[in-house]
Amino acid sequence: MDPAQPADRVPADQTAPELPPVEPAHPGPTAPATAEEPALVEPATGPASATGPTEPSGAGETSAAREAGESSAPPAAADTTRSERSPKDMAISLLVLLVPIALLLAFYRGFLGGDQATVVDPALALDSAQAAAAFPVSQPQGLDAGWRTVRADFRTVEDGSTLRLGYLTPEGRGAQIVQSSVPPEQLLPTELTDQGQPQGRTDLAGRTWQRYTARGNEQAFVLLEPDRTVIVVGDARDTELRELAGALG
Repeated sequence: MDPAQPADRVPADQTAPELPPVEPAHPGPTAPATAEEPALVEPATGPASATGPTEPSGAGETSAAREAGESSAPPAAADTTRSERSPKDMAISLLVLLVPIALLLAFYRGFLGGDQATVVDPALALDSAQAAAAFPVSQPQGLDAGWRTVRADFRTVEDGSTLRLGYLTPEGRGAQIVQSSVPPEQLLPTELTDQGQPQGRTDLAGRTWQRYTARGNEQAFVLLEPDRTVIVVGDARDTELRELAGALG
């Protein structure tokens, strides 16, 4: 006997279900294939093949654009308008810079006396030289107001003492009186450089001076005495140098 089965259990049907009959499809007219219309291929959306190279998205887009015959837009031309300046603009800029400089220079010369040489009082240097009693000290006498003293100093060194008096002549040139107890063979090369060469003798105010060439366009008159050497040197004219040397008496 078969065992009893529960009431809610349905025995499996061992027979296959009956399917409705399938009507055969009637074939319709087939459209002829043409060469002008290539078959559309859908892009693959799945993962890329493991064996093929993977291109970055940007490279793929560039390749696609190149294949489609599209070219990237040319870069915009650099705007050179601001960097290029005409000669007129440069001249105006230069003029703007020069005008304030010219005004300052005019103010310096006109109101502050920038063109005028600084005049000094030679009294202190003369007093120091006389107090040292290293040599007889002479001071020019009888020079007109056009002569201005612009330097005066007295120094004592190992080989002797030297007094220097510098002047600006009425014509605006330079002249200097050097009085020293330094031996002439040391003093002359120092004051006149190696360009100092004797040019002959000349008499000035009752004394015999030696004419010398000096550095550059300068010339000199040299007075050799037993206890001192006097040099009048500068780029002043010959007449002015003679006047200064004769003023020493």
